[in-house]
Amino acid sequence: MLDREKVSEVLDQIRPSLQADGGDVELVDITDDGIVVVELQGACKGCPMSQITLANGVERILKDRIPEVKGVRSSDIPADFDAASFFGGQPA
Repeated sequence: MLDREKVSEVLDQIRPSLQADGGDVELVDITDDGIVVVELQGACKGCPMSQITLANGVERILKDRIPEVKGVRSSDIPADFDAASFFGGQPA
């Protein structure tokens, strides 16, 4: 099980970069299978680049600093969302 405090500490380190662009990130949940659920806030919420920010920024840094993190997803995307199926590919 991931340590919520440790995840929060890493998010606190990421936060200034997001705030510099008018955004922010809040820890919502940590699933039993190592997925960190966050809510993007401010300018990040609804930004077309938000998923790239999550994958290339937040997720990459969390995985680097906490190897037990398996992934990061936004709280506004359902846990069972299958992007491949949604966009016409084969289900994962």
